[in-house]
Amino acid sequence: MRPPLGVLVMAYGGPQTLDEIPGYLADIRAGRTTPRRILDEITANYRQIGGRSPLPEQTRAQIGALAARFDPAQVRFYSGMRHWSPWIEDTVGEMITDGIEKAVSLVLAPHFSTQSVAKYRDRIRQGEELNRGRIEWHHVDSFHDGTALIEVLAARVTDGISRWPEAEQSSVQVMFSAHALPARILASGDPYQDQLWETAELVARAAGLEKSRWSWCYQSAGRTPEPWLGPTMEDHIAALHKNGVRNLVSVPVGFVSDHVEILFDIDTKARALCESLGIRLERPPALNTDPRFIDQLETTVRSHLKPWL
Repeated sequence: MRPPLGVLVMAYGGPQTLDEIPGYLADIRAGRTTPRRILDEITANYRQIGGRSPLPEQTRAQIGALAARFDPAQVRFYSGMRHWSPWIEDTVGEMITDGIEKAVSLVLAPHFSTQSVAKYRDRIRQGEELNRGRIEWHHVDSFHDGTALIEVLAARVTDGISRWPEAEQSSVQVMFSAHALPARILASGDPYQDQLWETAELVARAAGLEKSRWSWCYQSAGRTPEPWLGPTMEDHIAALHKNGVRNLVSVPVGFVSDHVEILFDIDTKARALCESLGIRLERPPALNTDPRFIDQLETTVRSHLKPWL
């Protein structure tokens, strides 16, 4: 009997308690000590969102909703985190032990970059080396222009704008965003920024937004001295205010579930800035387990499994 096909669904990971934050940051920083001021600042950020990351829980829920659409005798789903448990390397070992010979890898990030999605593949290779096994992989590069993804994000735009009275809706600006990466990726031809802008344009078109009604910025830049992609969300909000914007919807198209980059960076930090400037900021819910988002994941996974089924 042929062994089932595997699907390894991966996400960044996140601490489940405040006590786990030093170890979590050490993993991100490849074992380098985190300066006390940064540790204290990040701990305070997590304390403001409940003392833990909701990302692992949301990821498990997304995988559960996705797996329910497949025959478990044919396709077996696995979860792996890049920077926390269950670590990708350990999960690859579990897949090898289970006899998985062919598998799809899917990162819960719609846009490809050598500094993001490609790093997960490095962890897969390390897992194979550590566990002395090999799996034939079909890697999902991106799903940034997927029909269902664009539809569900456009619905978020509509949801956000509808929170104003109809007479005021024409004054509402939509701010798309994603996680910043070092600006040096542009010189290497990395597709990250182009894919992000394509997603934003497709979503705006699907939502019926004229170009003057939406804009772009980056958030959550790393703490290194090198230049990062911009403009930052803070600078962008200030520029929007200067241009007379007082009603703003935030749609972070680079993220697919609730976590600190949304709950703190947008809901806490950006909202406080907007309030200080007299801007009303609304953020529709993250995609999480919205069935339309799971539709996109299903379509993406099936297309990569198809040659084997």
